[in-house]
Amino acid sequence: MYNKEMQITKNFKLKEFTNSETAKKLGIDNHAQLTQQAFVNLKAVAENVLQPIRDAMQIPICISSGFRCPQLNRAVHGAAKSQHCKGEAVDIYIKPTAKTNLLQSLAVARTTLWEVFDLIYRSCDFDQLIWETRPNGSKWIHVSYVTYRKNRKMVLQCKDGKSYQSLSLFLNNF
Repeated sequence: MYNKEMQITKNFKLKEFTNSETAKKLGIDNHAQLTQQAFVNLKAVAENVLQPIRDAMQIPICISSGFRCPQLNRAVHGAAKSQHCKGEAVDIYIKPTAKTNLLQSLAVARTTLWEVFDLIYRSCDFDQLIWETRPNGSKWIHVSYVTYRKNRKMVLQCKDGKSYQSLSLFLNNF
């Protein structure tokens, strides 16, 4: 088993990719089920997408969902073939933390999640990039990265957790 405190990249620790409030509530040890391949995949997402965005924007990137063991994936009603189960996907948002200094707080306040989405779209290799929103106002970015084939660069939007629409045409004209 991998140490939760292990530094994956300069700004990301392994525990950020395996922590889950749902898993805690249900008594699921998500971290214990992390496979070697899922670990390798999480590291690839961190090195090729998250850390470059963190370096470019100089703001904290928060992970709400990373690796999901099968039991956790079912509990959150994830897709049966979710890339989260292979460690290939993360859901992210931005939010100042208690450790954020004043300059970082100002940078975060001026940065929108859409700007993070746009920077990933324009500067990173990725498999899927999904702008996720829900009627209650919550929003996040789902981004995945694969190493065993060419990344598809799929750009989608999902407003209800079920149906997905392409955003590529919109972004190309933006």
